[in-house]
Order: sequence, then C-alpha cells, then structure tokens
Amino acid sequence: MLKHCKTFLLLSLFFSSSVFASQRIAVLDFELNDLTELPNIPAELARTASFKPLLEKDLQQIGDYEIVSISPKDQKNANAGVEYLLQHDDSSADLGQKFNADWIIVTKHRKPSFLYSHLIVNVIDVKKRQRIGNLMVELKGSAEKVSQKSVHSLAEKIHTLITHFNQ
Repeated sequence: MLKHCKTFLLLSLFFSSSVFASQRIAVLDFELNDLTELPNIPAELARTASFKPLLEKDLQQIGDYEIVSISPKDQKNANAGVEYLLQHDDSSADLGQKFNADWIIVTKHRKPSFLYSHLIVNVIDVKKRQRIGNLMVELKGSAEKVSQKSVHSLAEKIHTLITHFNQ
C-alpha cells in the first residue's frame, strides 16, 4: 500500500508540474496615444519604448515565462491601424500563434495629460483565441521610478490573471 501511495504521489507531482511548466509569452511594443498639447515628443517616445523591456523583465522574475520576441515589423504588419490589435483579439491571437506563444500581451500607453497617463493591456490566450483580461495601471508623473513601479504592478496583475486562468 505504501509503495502505491509513493508512486501515486510521484506521478501527481510530475503531471502537476508539467501543467505549470514554462509558458511562452509575447509582449507587444506599447502603442503611444499622446493626447497632450505637445504630443509625441522624443522624451515621451523613449519613455514609452522603455515599458516593454521592463515588463518582460518583471514577468520573467515573477513567473516561469519564456519571452517570445515579435519584431516591430511583424507587429506593424499585423496591426491594420491604430488600436487594431487592442480591439481585435482574434488578430492578436493569430500573431501570437505565428510565433508559438501561449499568451500575447497587447499594449497601449494612453497619455491624456502631462500629469498622468495609463498603461493598458489585453491579455490574450492564444490557443483559446480569447481575451482573459483587460488591465490598466496609472502613472502619475513621468519619473523613471514611477514608470518602473507601474510596470512592475502591471506585471504582477498579468501574472495573477494568467495563474488564476490556468487553475
């Protein structure tokens, strides 16, 4: 009897760990929607470009994720217009599938004011071709520390959502 329990326990651990094995996740470049009186200044474009690598790094540190690289050219080719991928989960899933991703994170940086902005993401399950969540974090100010803290908060929310969805 004890031998059967040990075998069952080992098999259970093996199969449960394979369910939660490394998942492939693609993070798209953040699309900037700058609604201020001086839109798309170089500093804001650089700040927006910094969000993706920060998010990828935080996701790898928080969870067991393999980052899938999608080039800006491939993203642009899949994006039929402003916010297209953000509004079309099926097209986002197609892009993720092309690169064998399990998840694709479709991103946007909306800046309605000089005082604050928002990071908005859709988390898409590529295999099921469906959005499992729409997340947003607010950035108050433009300091680098604010960006890092907000992106980290976003990474934690994404990880929590994916973990909950996988259960």
